[in-house]
Amino acid sequence: MLNNKKILLGITGGIAAYKCAHLVRLLVKKGAEVKVVMTPSAVQFVTPETLAVLSKNEVVSEFFDTNLNWNNHVHLAEWADLFVVAPATANTLAKFATGVCDNIVNACYLSARSKVFIAPAMDLDMYQHPSTKQNLKILEGFGNIIIPAESGELASGLIGEGRMAEPENIVNFIEKYFSAGLPFSGKKILVNAGPTYEAIDPVRFIGNRSSGKTGVALADEFCDQGAEVTLVLGPSVFKPKNTNVKLISVESAEEMFNACVEVFKKSDIAVLSAAVADYKPKEVSTSKIKKSDGPVNLELTKTNDILAELGKLKAKQILVGFALETENAIEYAKEKVKNKNLDLIVVNTTSEKNPAFGSDFNTISIIDKHNKLVNFEFKSKTEIAKDIVSAIKAYADKK
Repeated sequence: MLNNKKILLGITGGIAAYKCAHLVRLLVKKGAEVKVVMTPSAVQFVTPETLAVLSKNEVVSEFFDTNLNWNNHVHLAEWADLFVVAPATANTLAKFATGVCDNIVNACYLSARSKVFIAPAMDLDMYQHPSTKQNLKILEGFGNIIIPAESGELASGLIGEGRMAEPENIVNFIEKYFSAGLPFSGKKILVNAGPTYEAIDPVRFIGNRSSGKTGVALADEFCDQGAEVTLVLGPSVFKPKNTNVKLISVESAEEMFNACVEVFKKSDIAVLSAAVADYKPKEVSTSKIKKSDGPVNLELTKTNDILAELGKLKAKQILVGFALETENAIEYAKEKVKNKNLDLIVVNTTSEKNPAFGSDFNTISIIDKHNKLVNFEFKSKTEIAKDIVSAIKAYADKK
């Protein structure tokens, strides 16, 4: 959600400035590009060198650098997708409210074209003072978003409101801002992906060649479009790039069944792309089965059908299945839609020309419960994920 977002962080001279090192680290970890401006007093609490290393960008704290080159606050303000001021002292709030421009942070504020988030931090009595409350109302009236101060122990030893919001909470505010208006904002989505491994003994298992690439790409795409995504992932080397995806790692079909059933209850949409084993050994040896000259008989039993179970549990959710076939793919997929109470099904085949497993590319078709069929061109699994998400959005809009 914050991938490639440009965030300008303004730090002013309060003790809470030390938390900004963690805030910068969190933002960068989320994929944002961060630049930092500081008031001269802020450098007494956290060093520009620390923030420069964490942000991977030069930190500006004066109008002129050591070589008397002018630091262009207008350029910095225009660069940003969002300007966050944290901590914002009572002094800074007053200057913002009255247009005083005596440091680089104030100059960036007055030049900002993006939305401005302000996270106040000060002692209890200062935060409760009528002038501070009035300044906060003025700044809200200007269209700024105030991240409320939190309660707790303050630097003075008093306990009450005035603590700067924790870095994690500031990041949550920012993410909600960027997710607003996205196609799947506010939606909870379950995706499962990858193979399952069904144990034969502590060493061996029954599995399949699924890589999980498409399902992981789906989780990332849904999350990038504002959804709250839970990915139930079987054994796979691929992991979501979007750090907002909640990952539940499983191994067996039973573990995947239990996780999916639990998450589905609170989901709006479920997309089941995993290649779940249809069978598992009836008995699992507690020790490694020794090699012998004779044959080994392995009795198999059916695993729980996750898609069928979710089809039974479905209330208002949209349920999307996958069908991988070697022949008669469309006919089999249409039957699967009916039998398992699906809204949509993604169909693909595997062959020498179209090796679905392990490949970075695939060809799919999508069928809805009204038998409407849409065929897609051969393309990368990342692009396929975008097509599937778009098809689900179009279906949801008509539902």
